Amino acid sequence: MAAALPGFNAPAVGFEQPFAMLEACHERVQRTLALLQRLRGHVQAQGAADEPARQAARDVLRYFDIAAPLHHEDEELHVFPLLLAQGTPGVVALVRRLQHDHACMSADWAAARLPLLALAEGRQAVFTEADAAAFERFAGRYGQHIEGEESVAYPAAQALLPPADLAPMGQEMAARRGAPARPL
Repeated sequence: MAAALPGFNAPAVGFEQPFAMLEACHERVQRTLALLQRLRGHVQAQGAADEPARQAARDVLRYFDIAAPLHHEDEELHVFPLLLAQGTPGVVALVRRLQHDHACMSADWAAARLPLLALAEGRQAVFTEADAAAFERFAGRYGQHIEGEESVAYPAAQALLPPADLAPMGQEMAARRGAPARPL
């Protein structure tokens, strides 16, 4: 099942293009949520006794346990403070909502990850209605969140950020992930 998800490797852009990297992370979020949806269909139709289902659950867990929190931290460190300080009132209101989303998505993920972990470890073979509701809540919030960031927050931040600040932003993002810094 995990192999059925194309493009699960690193984004083609690098940290020298931090806003392109942020958008590439959103693409990975969407692909991982699509994998979760396919996993749900598979479990409903066949149960989760097979290794592909357990591997798909591990892939979803890995992404939202490791990569997604780093992405949120990128925004909290490099995008939101700038917009809160210099954005229009409408942009500031959006950023406040996006910050609230981050807290809610963390709580949503805490609920959604439990059945995935149980499935990945072979302790659960089906998803309950409560599990499905947790998955829906998590995925739904992410969709609205990404739309606000890509349509308003990122363009507004790029308009305010001096071009010379892009390299340090990308270098900090790479360093926090332990990625080698490429010359910019």
